Amino acid sequence: MSDERRFGELLMEMERVGIDPHNFPAGVTVSHELAVRILRVLPNGAGPEAFLTSIREERQLIKSSGEQVAIGSGAASRADGS
Repeated sequence: MSDERRFGELLMEMERVGIDPHNFPAGVTVSHELAVRILRVLPNGAGPEAFLTSIREERQLIKSSGEQVAIGSGAASRADGS
């Protein structure tokens, strides 16, 4: 996927969730893949707080488990389904 398409996909998901990309806090570092994965499970209009909370939860799971984790059902869960 081209960078332009990846950026467009990210913007579209941000807008659907209710995040204004022009006012999003600078300094939030997250990979494109993680951002899109989190955004896709958030409901329409969830807002930036839900997105930032999901990023924190994801990072805590990765740090505490040392495992690769996936986002599912609106909350972070282990990739093995447990």
